[in-house]
Amino acid sequence: MPRSQRNDNFIDKSFTVMADILLKMMPTNRRAKEAFVYYRDGMSAQAEGEYAEALENYEEALTLEDNPNDRGYILYNIGLIHASNGEYEKALSYYHEAINVNPQMPSALNNIAVIYHYQGDKAREAGQENEAEDLFDRAAEYWKQAIRFAPNNYIEAQNWLKITGRSEMDVFF
Repeated sequence: MPRSQRNDNFIDKSFTVMADILLKMMPTNRRAKEAFVYYRDGMSAQAEGEYAEALENYEEALTLEDNPNDRGYILYNIGLIHASNGEYEKALSYYHEAINVNPQMPSALNNIAVIYHYQGDKAREAGQENEAEDLFDRAAEYWKQAIRFAPNNYIEAQNWLKITGRSEMDVFF
């Protein structure tokens, strides 16, 4: 039974009914509709912490989805799962792939920056100052890109860029 048919609470059931109605009315091909069902089930599983099931659904959605924008979001969500599991290199790989198919994803750019910043902190703790600075510089570049797409977001990153002298501008928005 598909995950969408197993939802227990009223809100999830209501969302599923509405999504199914919209899915039937969407002027798109069967393959795209099927990709959406897998994506929706992946999001539901991910929200419940069922990461293995979410990954299976996302992988199936990727095999069916042709739209670059939608593929970007699928790849982004796969990256989220790997990051939450501490698999930062895998997460980076999926975030970069998401940006390659959909270059205007500030959330993926932000998450890349967060990982590089985290790795920079770890390198600094290990006494590897040069490596730390390189990672912080990489984080800064991705945060700047994210902020250009979403200037009212990532306020902490904007402050960090200013404090560390990695910002070329005083105000992003």
